[in-house]
Amino acid sequence: MTFESVMELVKKIIDVLLVWLVLYYMLKSLRKNVKMILLFKGILFIFVLKIISDLLDLVTIGYILDIVIMWGPLALIVIFQPEIRNVLEQLGRSQLLGRHKLLTVDEREKMVYEIIGAVDYLRKNRIGALIVIERDNSLNDYIEKSKKIYADISSDLLVAIFFPNNPLHDGGLIIQGNQITSAGAVFPTSDNLRISKRLGTRHRAALGIAEITDCIAIVVSEETGRISVAINSELNYNLSIDELKMLILDELKPKKIIEFDEDTKEEVGDNDEDVK
Repeated sequence: MTFESVMELVKKIIDVLLVWLVLYYMLKSLRKNVKMILLFKGILFIFVLKIISDLLDLVTIGYILDIVIMWGPLALIVIFQPEIRNVLEQLGRSQLLGRHKLLTVDEREKMVYEIIGAVDYLRKNRIGALIVIERDNSLNDYIEKSKKIYADISSDLLVAIFFPNNPLHDGGLIIQGNQITSAGAVFPTSDNLRISKRLGTRHRAALGIAEITDCIAIVVSEETGRISVAINSELNYNLSIDELKMLILDELKPKKIIEFDEDTKEEVGDNDEDVK
């Protein structure tokens, strides 16, 4: 096998991998967007109908479908411009290796402790709140349009930000690593038809940002004091404090890291089994 043939094989493998990567992100985006799923079904239906018309030699419907296929892409770009933009924005935010600060076990436990303390106070006093924890997908677009804080996380500060009559009370708070980055952030609201109409803007904003990023969005209802968490395009409603704590700890666990012990040179995996 010559060098040229090896390079040609490598190019073909890279080509196939890139195609599968694009398909993966497209299907991942489709799964999280109801309108894009309906669009995909409509396109699939048109192509199936076109194949049937060609097989049966249906002249009229075939002519109409030819026009639809010719001008359809331009019409779709115009009609579904917001959905296409959201998909491209999501691809732009995605980073294969992740970008968030890798917290130690102690830092992670302290962070969760402060958040839980604040959420417990907020729910008992019926104070509405929206706390968003960034993970791999960047939230810088929303940080730039909000009030910068850059302070260490503390339950007192979290409560003060959401206290009634505070100018930042109605917006969302963004946490990066173990710092409060900004407050008063405005997130896109979800148009998911499955969400209860009784839920307000905070819940829809939490689900909206969880649909386009991999963040953890914590909501405290101002009316009922109930706690909800939006994650992976799903809204977990009416959680207890203990359930919230375990959920955050579990979601913030880093991927398994393989390290080598200096003395034994054996592989040691960090599975966070000591986190309780």
